[in-house]
Amino acid sequence: MKAIVQDRYGSPDVLKLEDIDRPVPGDHQVLVEVYAAGVDRGVDHLMTGLPYLLRLGFGLRAPRDRVRGRELAGRVEAVGKNVTRFRPGDEVFGIGEGTFAAYACARERKLARKPANLTFEQAAAVTISAITALQAIRDSGEVKPGQKVLVTGAGGGVGTFAVQLAKAFGAEVTGVCSTAKTELVRSIGADHVIDYTREDFTRGGRRYDLILDLAGNRPLSRLRCALTPRGTLVLGGGEDGGRWLGGMERSLGAVLLSPFVGQRLRMLMASERGEDLERLRELAEAGEITPVIGGTYPLSEAPEAMRQLAAGQARGKLVITVRG
Repeated sequence: MKAIVQDRYGSPDVLKLEDIDRPVPGDHQVLVEVYAAGVDRGVDHLMTGLPYLLRLGFGLRAPRDRVRGRELAGRVEAVGKNVTRFRPGDEVFGIGEGTFAAYACARERKLARKPANLTFEQAAAVTISAITALQAIRDSGEVKPGQKVLVTGAGGGVGTFAVQLAKAFGAEVTGVCSTAKTELVRSIGADHVIDYTREDFTRGGRRYDLILDLAGNRPLSRLRCALTPRGTLVLGGGEDGGRWLGGMERSLGAVLLSPFVGQRLRMLMASERGEDLERLRELAEAGEITPVIGGTYPLSEAPEAMRQLAAGQARGKLVITVRG
């Protein structure tokens, strides 16, 4: 089968399209024929091997698993002997291993039935990024109806879901993004949009009950100035950090400071939970969330998709189309 593989860490240039053996599902796994695969920031970290701390779990000198990609949507090809929820032919979406490939394996608990109203490309975008946004808004942020919520990086993969989810939960939402993405963020339901190239929301005097910081480039002290005295700050970004911790220093500092201030300062650490996939399926089928796809690429052009992701200019999610 065709797959995107890498044998060393580095830029998108290390990615190659090769013919490899089809994976075999374990007892609790499902083999999925991949129709589409989402491109998420975690794939970039696995490709580059940065921050270095990541290599402790994924390979010190080279990636232990050669095939890239984790988000998928497709049809079940085969199931392990202990799988009970799916059977061949079922349309599914979720999280697997090595999804930039014609076939990929996934644990049964990390799959759900594909939302009936979404294409495979759309469904592939509603996995890791949407789970991250859901846990940030609902769990870490504990958003309540009527609260004022601000989302930085609102035009990106996680941000577009965060804006929609905060609105679905009854909040008044402000999205922060670049000039090129202001209309997009407004179109997905943001009540207010701030162009960060023209306005610094931390200096405007407006206060928010919840700030979800996905951009990761503002000092903690400035973000706290934009919070209400009992507000919550959820730090989910850190792409501009060092090569060892990748920006986690700021989040760790916030966690250490939180017990000594009135505001709640939290680090977003998303978990891959099957029940959240089911909740996202319900929200998608109800029309509460709609994936924003900024571009689709055939499997052979996966390196270009990764370049676009790294450039930070993608509108919403990028998706790899594996099967037409």
